[in-house]
Amino acid sequence: MRKRISDELELMAKILDVESEQRRRYRNSALTRYNTGDKIHEKQLAFHRCQKRNRWVFGGNRSGKTECGAVEAVWWARGIHPYRRNRENVSGWVVSLSYEVQRDVAQAKILHYLDPDWIDEIVMSSGRRESPELGIIDYISVKNVFGGTSRISFKSCDQGREKFQGASLDFVWFDEEPPYDVYCECRMRVLDRKGEIWGTMTPLKGLTWVYDEIYLNAPSDPEVWHEHMEWADNPYLDAGEVAALSASMDEQTLASRRYGKFSEAEGAVYREFDASVHVTEPFDVPPEWQDNISIDPGLRNPLACLFFAVDYDGTVYVVAEWYEAGREIGYHSEKICELADKLGWKRRRDGRLEALIDSAANQRTLSGAKSVSELFFEKGIAVDARVNKELFGGIARVKEYLAEGRLKIFSCCVNLIREIKSYWWGKGDVPIKKDDHALDALRYYLMTRPQAAKLPKAEQTIVQKDKQRLLRARKNGILSARAGKTGV
Repeated sequence: MRKRISDELELMAKILDVESEQRRRYRNSALTRYNTGDKIHEKQLAFHRCQKRNRWVFGGNRSGKTECGAVEAVWWARGIHPYRRNRENVSGWVVSLSYEVQRDVAQAKILHYLDPDWIDEIVMSSGRRESPELGIIDYISVKNVFGGTSRISFKSCDQGREKFQGASLDFVWFDEEPPYDVYCECRMRVLDRKGEIWGTMTPLKGLTWVYDEIYLNAPSDPEVWHEHMEWADNPYLDAGEVAALSASMDEQTLASRRYGKFSEAEGAVYREFDASVHVTEPFDVPPEWQDNISIDPGLRNPLACLFFAVDYDGTVYVVAEWYEAGREIGYHSEKICELADKLGWKRRRDGRLEALIDSAANQRTLSGAKSVSELFFEKGIAVDARVNKELFGGIARVKEYLAEGRLKIFSCCVNLIREIKSYWWGKGDVPIKKDDHALDALRYYLMTRPQAAKLPKAEQTIVQKDKQRLLRARKNGILSARAGKTGV
């Protein structure tokens, strides 16, 4: 009897020990609690799910950007990334602005998400290995679930570009914006392994290389992706504290510190633009939505041509663009017609396309017997130069459409999106005249398009209300059918 009781007590003790160990591991493994439960940070998940190889998060302070950068690094090192094909014996760098910033930010986050049982070795640059969080870590050897060992190394930008040479890496994580030469060197480090780069930063330095290379994606690199995070995206921040802190900041500080947006003294013209709201993936546009084409002509400068559609609620869609510099009108006309055929765009009875164009296209020059409008007509495009070119009125009209969410741009219109992002006020409240050709075409269209009268609801007749209901039902039916066709 005593032996049986003793055995039962021993078994219960073992069970309690196992449960205690499980609870300890759960408490210590912050990774198991990352983005689980009732509070989900959707933009962090979007970052992890994105399959691009050069991903950046522009976030305000405390928006959650550093958390997702650290988790990404730990997932890679452990070989447990839920949205990637995992690798064995991964080697990666965590790059900070200085050793002090490394210790206080990126290094602390990595240690937070690394369970002690996963660490094979910690090598210190300074400080004691028994208290790595107090010193400067050189690298951490991490046990990979496939049986190998991964290495997370820490680098500081103030070491200079030469210290970033020679290695072959699977990933590089930039915690805050690095110097451009360091960024270029790190891109070389992941080349042979087809590795990835990601960055998490608050844009406090103005319009630096990151603005051009990543945010605007001036090189049109198909592997570049970015996302903005702001305080409201972080479900762990108290709404009252967010409101109080927001009220204490001026507009420019708020733009970067809260919203993670780039800014300079003069400011962006189209502050209302938000890619998550105004940019949409292409879909098959119903023929009855097709509205017009708008052209801003150029020879040495780019010629910009935009195709516009309008749905039953009056939302304008920019569904395609043609954008190229240094070509003759015949070449542009041919390419615009090819794009129109690809879209199944409507034509006149004589087979020509119809388009709006800058009124200057009607002028003849001493070097040519025919105007730009006449040349387009001969090449199959009947252009209408009766457009309203008022600059400030056009800007106000675009801002109105953006603010009301009535302008949607297909993601394939990369030049228009880039120009909207890079359009800044200069001195004397005049926009800087640079890279605005697609924006001019956009203004011509919106200023020429009749504005729908907005009647108060009380003044609408029963017939008007019924018509609106039918139009919405028809639109929803089209969208539902499209979703079914694409398997969404």
